Parts: sequence; C-alpha cells; structure tokens
Amino acid sequence: MFSVVLSLLLFAQHGVQGAQQCRLQLNKLNSGGGGVASSTPLGASASTGTATATASASASASATPLAPFQYGTTPIRGVNLGGWFVLEPWITPSIFNNTNNDGIVDLYTFGQLQDSATATSVLENHWSTWITESDFIAIAAAGLTHVRIPFGFWSVPLTSADTNGSTSVAPYTSGAWPYLLTALNWAQQTGLYVILDLHGAPGSQNGFDNSGQRTSTPEWFNNPANISRTVDTLVYIAKNIGGLIDIIEMLNEPAAFDDETTYPGILRQFWQDGYTAIRTIDGTNYVMLGDGFLGVDSWAGFLTYPSAQDVLMDYHEYQIFSVPELERTFDEHINFTCSSMADLTNFAKNNIYTIVGEWSTAVTDCALWLNGRGVGARWDGTYNYTPNTPLGTCDGWTGSYTTFSSSYMTFLRQYWEVQVMMGENVQGWIFWTWKAENADDWSYQKGLEGGWIPQDPSNRLYPDICS
Repeated sequence: MFSVVLSLLLFAQHGVQGAQQCRLQLNKLNSGGGGVASSTPLGASASTGTATATASASASASATPLAPFQYGTTPIRGVNLGGWFVLEPWITPSIFNNTNNDGIVDLYTFGQLQDSATATSVLENHWSTWITESDFIAIAAAGLTHVRIPFGFWSVPLTSADTNGSTSVAPYTSGAWPYLLTALNWAQQTGLYVILDLHGAPGSQNGFDNSGQRTSTPEWFNNPANISRTVDTLVYIAKNIGGLIDIIEMLNEPAAFDDETTYPGILRQFWQDGYTAIRTIDGTNYVMLGDGFLGVDSWAGFLTYPSAQDVLMDYHEYQIFSVPELERTFDEHINFTCSSMADLTNFAKNNIYTIVGEWSTAVTDCALWLNGRGVGARWDGTYNYTPNTPLGTCDGWTGSYTTFSSSYMTFLRQYWEVQVMMGENVQGWIFWTWKAENADDWSYQKGLEGGWIPQDPSNRLYPDICS
C-alpha cells in the first residue's frame, strides 16, 4: 500500500485523477503502547476507555501522532463538516441552483440527471474549496477536539476483492476518497481527532437527502445486499484508514420507524455485524452506533462491556421538525433540553458512552430547503402539510446574522450553552454544522464571528441555566 506521503506526492504530481487511478490507501500504523481499554458504563469498575487515531503516516514531516484521547474523562467538543462529501441542498443551495434543474434534489439525482463530466467537475471543485486546511486550523483554534466527517458509501473505492457484491455506485459520482485522505492529514496536523461517519448507505437508510437519496421508499434495510455492502464498506475503512481516525460511525440516522415490525431487528443485527467486522480488522478504533430514532433506552444492555468494547451511542437533538416543537417559546426550548439530560446521563452511566452528535442553535425550519429542495418551511406556512398553521415570517430567523435581533442573539448563546451542558453531562457533543452558505443559525463558524458561540467552548455566561 502507498503511504500517505506518497499519496500526497501523487496528488501534487498527477492531480486528483492520477491519484485515484493509483487507488490511494493509507498504511494503518497505530502508536505502540497504551492499548485501548473498554468503553464501560461510568459507574462500572473497569478502566476508563481511551482510543487514538494515531498513525505515523502524515502529510508533512512535522506532523506527530496524536496522544490518545481520554474518552469518558475529557469531553468531546466537536463540529460536523456537513455538506462537504455529502451535499445537502440547504447547506449549499448555490450548487443546486446552478444545475438549472429543479429535479436535482440530492446527490443521487445530481449524478443521474446531468452529464457525468459536469457533475464530476462541480463536485471536485466543491471538495477542494468547501472545507480547506484553514478551516481545520480555525476549528482547532476554537478549542474543539473533534471533527465529524460525513461520508457516503459511493466515495469508498471498493473493488471486487473487497466485497462479494456489486461495486457500482451509479448514479452517484465517485472520486472523493483522495480528498478525504487529505482531510485526515489536516486533522492530524492541527491536533483534531476524527469521527468518520457513514452518512449514506446503499439504497438509503432513511430516505433523507442527507443520505444521498431523497426517497419515500428507502431500501437499505430490506435488501440484504445493501446491508452486506455497508459492512464491507466499514471493513474497508477500518483496514485502510483506521489509523488516521478515532471513531468509526457505522451509519448515520437509520430510520427504524419506517417499518417498526422489521427495521429495528435488522438494525440491531447490522450494528452487531458491523461492530464484529470492524473488530476483526482493528481493535483500536472506537465504534459508534445511533439510536435509529427509537430513543437511547431501546438500546439498553446492547454492545456493552464486557461483551463489546469501545462502543459509543450517537444521539441527535433537534427541536424544529414538527409544529409542536416550533411552537415552543425560547424558555420552553431551553427547558426541554434541561429535561432531556437525566435520561441521557442515566443511559451513559449504565450502558455505553454517549455523545450528542448532532444539534444546532436553530429554532425554526426557515433555512432555505432545510426540509428538501423545493420544500418550504412549517414556520411560515410554505411547507405543504395539513393542518397548515404558520407561526410567522422567516425574516430575521436565518440567513445573515446581521439581521438577527439582540434578543435572538442572546437566546442563541443561551441555547448553545444549554445544549453544550447536555453534551458534557455525558461524553461530549458535535455541533451541526461548521458552515452553511446562507443559514447562520446553523453555522459554528458564524456563531464564533457573531459572538453567540465563545472562542473558548468552556466559557459560560449562564452556568445555572437549568436551575
């Protein structure tokens, strides 16, 4: 296999296409000593878990392996790099507008409904410009410890040697893998630990555009070939780049509510099979699963120590995707977050480490195309649903923070703090997302600039907000 150094030299000499032809891979070289202890419940007697994505390969001679992160002792403080390798229309509406085709609503149709050369050109430009090394530097300077990188199965270069199933990704556009390798080295250079999140699976695990395919009939869970390929993809990740990532997230937001009769059992088996497959390759990465929208308590006693080691639960908290949630006052949003803490803390204490892996400061669904390209907002009544009960105009709630009122910005700080408190009552948090073209209420970057997110994430103006 090529080392990272050779990979990056190929980048410089031959460009992305040449690097792809060489099937860039990383040597998996974990640091010696230390080992990885078990991810045990906080109240258990076994030792606190540690893991590291250390690797001697790096993008420059000055990069040194990261010290093991002390999971369970030091809180994860991180940000998602949303909209980079998995496009979402609301994060980068300009890319979708520029297609001049309203039928292009996700990455699936982005590859299906336009010339492949055009799709590749646009995406390669996006991959090289949306997130750059300067973003990693800024994230580290903001006192954050982790980046969560959403990634699609179509970007993992499986060959027939890696799977017994299909290796086709059509109509998706492949080619992001070398850019991911570069990102992993930026993370190492800037001292950031990486959560690599499989955000899109074959057939779509939830039907959301953020899975790659917006569809009312997601097929991942009822097609064994889709599930097998997903496990093979996880194995490929562990085998080839496990040394540069700390946590492998097996699958983002599987929607087990789509078929409550069969999906939960299939998902449970997938979590078990994915964990086992990763462990046959690697014993040093943490492995993360999600609650499948079933609530964390549905997973009590599952993949716990000692039958499993170094497993985390990913819990997502949004209060904007239904009218009753949108109707909450500022205080009610805060109080709901406060009331959610006890259950999460209890689960983490008695089962597995838990993080709040997605959350934001948004309290409306006003961001353009947040609910999908061509779909409006519940807040202002432009979403086609019954009963249609608009709550007001979207002016001043999203877009540029220069339009935000002082009272709204005060609330944004309070809401940021209480959700950080929720995350740090368990094992940490990952904000969604680092940047968006025109939705500052969702942007950590703009929150820093606008002042409602502090440069030091341990800074608190409202330490007793839940009292």
